[in-house]
Amino acid sequence: MEVHEEEGLRLVKVGPLGPMANNSYLIQDTASGETLLVDAPADGERVIESLGDGRITRIVMTHRHSDHWASIEALKAATGAPVVCHEADREPYAGVVDETIGDGESIAVGGLSVEAIFTPGHTPGSICLLVGSHLISGDTLFPGGPGRTNRPEELQQEIASIRSRLFELPDGTAIHPGHGDDGSIAESKQEYADFASRDHPADLCGDVTWDGS
Repeated sequence: MEVHEEEGLRLVKVGPLGPMANNSYLIQDTASGETLLVDAPADGERVIESLGDGRITRIVMTHRHSDHWASIEALKAATGAPVVCHEADREPYAGVVDETIGDGESIAVGGLSVEAIFTPGHTPGSICLLVGSHLISGDTLFPGGPGRTNRPEELQQEIASIRSRLFELPDGTAIHPGHGDDGSIAESKQEYADFASRDHPADLCGDVTWDGS
């Protein structure tokens, strides 16, 4: 567990969780205790243990891949919180999704405002969440590269999302991905610049890294 604090915000990173070493996040307003839970991988009970005196008022899913939803029914039952995702990733979980969120829309968490940034590519409905100087990037952007894609068109869409939406954020913005270690926008921009300076095959996709692909 990692805890990041700034004025009014307590951000808790819980992980690695489950067989895919997922990260889950708690965005907590320190004044009210209201908390937004991001993603629900296996071993979700560990997220509840990290809640402290807070209460979960929303569960927001970054994208539709099953490793991020493994404990959604248990966490929804334990918290009573509505489940939110982008409309394009509602399936195959429509039975547990209560609300959808679009690009630029915000969720109030006590006195905090959490903004959804639509970043398609890894999946059609991938979103990232911005609160203060922290970006929860799901599987869109990792230190070292973009999220895995199955087709070249998906990789190009994902890179366009990263360049046009995420690289517009301040360099000091921290990146908290769906798996693995944290990074920063400044570091990712430099890594991408090195990648973009080289030629790449037209069919590039899959597990792409900025320095090795």
